[in-house]
Amino acid sequence: MTEFRFAVNVTPKPGILDPQGRAVESSLGHLGIDGVSAVRVGRRVELTVAAEDETAARATVERLAAELLSNPLIEAFEVELRQATSSMAARSEAEAAR
Repeated sequence: MTEFRFAVNVTPKPGILDPQGRAVESSLGHLGIDGVSAVRVGRRVELTVAAEDETAARATVERLAAELLSNPLIEAFEVELRQATSSMAARSEAEAAR
């Protein structure tokens, strides 16, 4: 079994009101920052999935993202593979740290 580390980035869909993004964008002038526009604020969830292969792990994460981590009516998500490690390698690293 291999462990796969993923990140799920959730943001408002285009055209959906983003009051937090608008507040950040309107504050930029107070900080003396110019040239930044179209600010969208979302959230990032990182998780580890144990699975036989990347395809199975990604399917689990895609389902979580679609059914639990995002609201499909107003949010879009993107799944990003961060790294994969076998459980044997993780055990070896833990033993070496002792």
